[in-house]
Amino acid sequence: MTRLFKRALVRLSPLDPAEDVAGFLQGLVTNDVKGTLPVWTALLTAQGKVMFDFLVWPDAESGLLLDCEAAQADALAKRLTLYRLRRKIGIERADALGVFWQEHPGDGGANDPRLAALGKRWIAPVSEGDSPADDAWRAHRLSLGVTEGQAELGNSEVLWLECNAVDLNGVSFTKGCYVGQENTARMNWRQKVNRRLVVVPLGESDPARQRATYPNLGLAVDHRRIEDIAPAFAPNWMSLTAAD
Repeated sequence: MTRLFKRALVRLSPLDPAEDVAGFLQGLVTNDVKGTLPVWTALLTAQGKVMFDFLVWPDAESGLLLDCEAAQADALAKRLTLYRLRRKIGIERADALGVFWQEHPGDGGANDPRLAALGKRWIAPVSEGDSPADDAWRAHRLSLGVTEGQAELGNSEVLWLECNAVDLNGVSFTKGCYVGQENTARMNWRQKVNRRLVVVPLGESDPARQRATYPNLGLAVDHRRIEDIAPAFAPNWMSLTAAD
């Protein structure tokens, strides 16, 4: 099976039948986790800058699974534990499960909620026979201009809406409050998203704006002002609307 070994799962589970796990996460993250899942979402700073991005999946018995970077799974669990306070919610890695992906439609799985062209992904028990798909996934994702993870989105450095969260279905403006909501909503209402993350050919990358480079793919991720994004570098899903 084509497993993403650089992804991990964090399980949120109710330790009391009366506990509302989705309600807990709903008040923290950018997207609506009480609707249809999976969704792409983020945990932000109070200023609206992204700390962690991840996908949220349903789990058994009213729990949730967070499909996140494996390297950041422990840090994400620790951050959520700080917000848990005295609520009876279990927060732990689910290492017996893995995230699986295939580029082309097939039986089972779900379309990536960001962009259907990203392919299908699903969660299943891990096994020794799993084949790594991380390199193929990265190449496919970047070919579509989609960025993710701390190497590209930063750690409390880039505003969530500058990560193309509106175009890629990573934010709800109707679900209510969450950490960083005030500044995120204000930016959207006032159309103040003046910069975007964009995937460009490595030779065209601006070193002053670089966030990540992939020499083997000949690509880089830049954090550019909208007026500095050449139309040839903007994928067809990206809106290049700037502030007036």
